[in-house]
Amino acid sequence: MTEKSNLFNAIVEGDAPTAIDAVKSFIESGESPQDIMGNHLIPAMSEVGQRFETNEFFVPDLLLAGRAMQEAMKILNPLLRDSGVEKVGRVVIGTVQGDMHDIGKNLVASMLEGGGFEVIDLGVDVKPEKFVETVKEKKGTIVALSALLTTTMPQMKKVIEALTESGIRAESRVMIGGAPVTQEFAEQIGADGYSENASAAVALARRLSV
Repeated sequence: MTEKSNLFNAIVEGDAPTAIDAVKSFIESGESPQDIMGNHLIPAMSEVGQRFETNEFFVPDLLLAGRAMQEAMKILNPLLRDSGVEKVGRVVIGTVQGDMHDIGKNLVASMLEGGGFEVIDLGVDVKPEKFVETVKEKKGTIVALSALLTTTMPQMKKVIEALTESGIRAESRVMIGGAPVTQEFAEQIGADGYSENASAAVALARRLSV
């Protein structure tokens, strides 16, 4: 089994320790962070997404793969920043104010990183003002909002309203997701897109970043 297969399989199987060792091995052998991303990590996460869509993988499998991806990215992100290579796009993600759930949000963040995006994770219980403050740092930022509770879904609209009031709504894109969220709700609050799962979120972010 080649090193590439080891890294690819480690991500797909959610084996974080093996993924860490494989990434370090590639770095030591002189492979660039960009090539590690493009040749191993992104294909692995694409495979995970495909298996989820065909019901071969389920949420626990996605979570394990996402965590393995996060551990690999902890090593690569500083190197990617130092290299100055442009990412596919920039996503600011967070669970809206009043909601403390982060499993789905963390999974989407990992998938987006694996898809080549710069991801700024604001965590949970994030106020609209915090989203606005972070989005102002760079034009063309995608805002990814998560909510698991129906009672916190209205906060998504408040974030969009805050972006509008700050004059930066036109230069940003908003995507939303979470168990109670629907395409109809996204249209009602003026979001640019809705994703029903982590895999679809990456494809949506790529469309919005064009």
